[in-house]
Amino acid sequence: MNNISLLQSISGLLAGIALIVILTARFRIHAFFALLLAGLLAGLIFQLSLTDILTTIKTGFGQIIGSLGLLIILGTTLGLILEHTGSTTVLAAYVLRQTGTRRSPLALNIIGYLVGMPIFCDSGFIVLSGLNKALALRSGVSMVIMASSLATGLYAVHCMMPPHPGITAAMGVIEADIGRVMLFGLLIALPASFCGYAWSLYAGRRLPVVAPAAMETDSTPAALPSVLMSVLPIAVPILLIALRSFFTLEQKTLSLPLQLLNLAGMPEIAITIGIVLALSGMRKNQGDSFRKILQEGAEKAAGILVIIGGGGAFGAILAKAGIGEHIASNPAITGTGILLPFIVTAILKTAQGSSTVAIITAASIIHPLLPALGLHTPDGSLLCVLAMGAGSMMVSHTNDAYFWVITRFSGLEVKDMLRVYTMATLVMGIVAMLGVYLLSRLIL
Repeated sequence: MNNISLLQSISGLLAGIALIVILTARFRIHAFFALLLAGLLAGLIFQLSLTDILTTIKTGFGQIIGSLGLLIILGTTLGLILEHTGSTTVLAAYVLRQTGTRRSPLALNIIGYLVGMPIFCDSGFIVLSGLNKALALRSGVSMVIMASSLATGLYAVHCMMPPHPGITAAMGVIEADIGRVMLFGLLIALPASFCGYAWSLYAGRRLPVVAPAAMETDSTPAALPSVLMSVLPIAVPILLIALRSFFTLEQKTLSLPLQLLNLAGMPEIAITIGIVLALSGMRKNQGDSFRKILQEGAEKAAGILVIIGGGGAFGAILAKAGIGEHIASNPAITGTGILLPFIVTAILKTAQGSSTVAIITAASIIHPLLPALGLHTPDGSLLCVLAMGAGSMMVSHTNDAYFWVITRFSGLEVKDMLRVYTMATLVMGIVAMLGVYLLSRLIL
């Protein structure tokens, strides 16, 4: 595809991005079809035949689903089990006991950070909305502060930590190590989460106090698991994956204990171990609930997987254009380093709303540029994925489904949400990118 000109490459790229933004943000078309149509349009601009376009789309779709499908299905299922067994409620109550009611906004932010590790941010907010309301009533703190503090804690890890779908897909495309992405993503998400809370507290206090609105809450299981059994399904997989990452050696050189660790630390097996631990928190007579959870997990993961597959298809079409070869000769672009992945993802996120779609699309765009940006090493790939995770935080506003989940379940005005939560996501993205930059100074 070296005969594709620079003008064609850039035109196809921009036209594809514009189509994704228009279809998803303006016409509310499902992201999968938007990505598919963007790939078709880009392919036509690249003057590929329809046969080549179809073959490339099928190949790109299959490769990304093959590498990430099992991981996302298992991760989704683990989150649902923790939700249904009441483990999230147990963790929330424990953190609250440690911080006290007076510090309830900070407690909710910490709870969001912990609960958000295995659970999607929108599901986590819905599950914890009852606790959020109760704490707002008990403490007298404005609902806008409470809701934004919880939302930013959940959002920080959702954008920065596998196995959440966006950063997991980016990690697969960029070929970064999952253990290192998980570990450093959690570390960078911590100050981002805290700064989201700090902004919520600052901006929320400048607004009139908003009392909690009436809302429906999910029922909680009668018999809750212990704090230990609530923590283990989250902590054990993270620890196993991280240990495997840091003990990576040739299989033949490993002793038996390290061979077992190498096996248990494979992401799919580690999360399966987490599922088994989480299941121990279910009562013996919950067989029907277990079957429903498995069905719900598969169905929910399917919706995510088609978006990721669409991103893989779009990326495969872009790869045919050799955009990386064209841009590699442009010093103005290649000199941006880790800033370019951040900017591209942030623009896409702000324009079309979905963090997942933004980071998947950005990964497809940035992947062929890695050598030109100097990010083709293992450390460079890690920084690239983390920079895109930071970019996917900003800015969450009225075109983001999560924005409306927070607004609806908290009974808040849109103008207050824009002043507090939306601005908090801008602060979080900048803080997270500063964390990535500091990390780059240490490892590059």
